[in-house]
Amino acid sequence: MDWALLAKALILGVVEGLTEFLPVSSTGHLILAGDLLGFSGEKAKVFELVIQTGAMLAVVWEFRMRFWRMLAGLATDRAAQRFALNLLIAFLPAAVLGLAFGKVIKTHLFHAVPVALAFVIGGFIILWVEKRQRRAVVESVDDMTWRDALKVGIAQAFALIPGTSRSGATIIGGMLFGLSRRAATEFSFFLAVPTLVAAGLYDLWKNRDLLSAADVPVFGVGLVVAFVSAFVVIRWLIRYVATHDFRPFAWYRIAFGLVVLVTAYFGWVDWKA
Repeated sequence: MDWALLAKALILGVVEGLTEFLPVSSTGHLILAGDLLGFSGEKAKVFELVIQTGAMLAVVWEFRMRFWRMLAGLATDRAAQRFALNLLIAFLPAAVLGLAFGKVIKTHLFHAVPVALAFVIGGFIILWVEKRQRRAVVESVDDMTWRDALKVGIAQAFALIPGTSRSGATIIGGMLFGLSRRAATEFSFFLAVPTLVAAGLYDLWKNRDLLSAADVPVFGVGLVVAFVSAFVVIRWLIRYVATHDFRPFAWYRIAFGLVVLVTAYFGWVDWKA
């Protein structure tokens, strides 16, 4: 058994779980961490999708009663039907654009410098949104209309650019469009489920020839660790948004992105990704 590979899987699983639901870009962190660890290539990209599934399962577990009520009420409950429809509407923009431009994006933008630039730009956008004087018109996920869902879905589409952050785009975009901080955060959690499931199944099917039984331990370790660390983050973030804003994450993004850009420019780190 390759213990070094398992250790890399564990580290990347922790990175995924800690960053998937924070507005700091899990994909960007995985690209950079994978580069530093020497864990890259087509199989590494499939591994990233597997551990993203682990993070998604943490959402399903944390909100299992909400998802169960939605599924049980699809036939008769108007609220459950509206919630499911909102998730579908919000999911579609990123799905359509991802199918159309996914290959181009992975070829040209899945590199350290574009990711770092997205970190910095995204940080300044968060600061701008937080500075705006706004009044939330949608206090709860249950109050969202299909138009609210579509706006959040359009915001999520920007997260196709690595380093942007899916959760950051949906939370900050939701707040910009009138959702309360808590409603935007919770809807971002819920929207992660269809988004990550669809992306994971599509890429697993597309890259199925790359996989073998020998990958099961590595993928299993990454998935379990991502699930546990994401579960901790979800619980913490729900409490955090009740009394805090997202400025600390913005400054973190800016500082982290600048470090990558400076080290790349002066050649202090050989960013191969």
